[in-house]
Amino acid sequence: MKNRNYQLSTINYQLIFFFLLISCNSTYTSKQKGYFKVDFPQRKYIKFEKEGFPYSFEYPAYANIIRDSAYFNDSPDNPFWLNIDFPSFRGKIFISYKTIGGNSVYKIKTATGYKDSLAPNAYQNLVNDAYKLTFKNDVKAYSIEDSVMHTPNNISGIFFKVGGSVATSKQFLLSDTTKHFLRGALYFDATPNEDSLTPVNNFLQEDLKHLINTLKWN
Repeated sequence: MKNRNYQLSTINYQLIFFFLLISCNSTYTSKQKGYFKVDFPQRKYIKFEKEGFPYSFEYPAYANIIRDSAYFNDSPDNPFWLNIDFPSFRGKIFISYKTIGGNSVYKIKTATGYKDSLAPNAYQNLVNDAYKLTFKNDVKAYSIEDSVMHTPNNISGIFFKVGGSVATSKQFLLSDTTKHFLRGALYFDATPNEDSLTPVNNFLQEDLKHLINTLKWN
């Protein structure tokens, strides 16, 4: 009986060794890193044209025009700012508008901090502010490209592409240099990750182009 137990133990060890040998010689396939597939909607556009607004454009039917309470209050400085909300993508296009030659409240740096100061909206100052806002991303960005645009409606502007894991990688400004100045930026309510956001960024970039190309001054 004792010898039999010894023989069974020997067989068990041989089987374990055999399976270990097979496992060591087997081909190992690592699990590839991936991201959830995003189902993109069919493109369809709606015209935004509201009485009293100095501009109009076409925006995607799968987005909502909202007036964020953080921006839309009784202040005359920003009555024409819009948020174009994409709930399925957790993204927004922030649209700000200023009248060139009008007045706006700007933050002025002092020895004790920042204070509000009322100053005229000079075209070059608005352009400089747009560049400053874009280059706030340069800490995490590995590239910032700007390109001149000219739309079918005879409106000129600049489009910014920011490379890297940043909150906003698509920004633009449009102006006639004498009266109208509009700035837009695509933001995501998520931890910035360039790889995972790339498909959505690429999809919404086409919507940005459509908005830009259909923009008109009223």
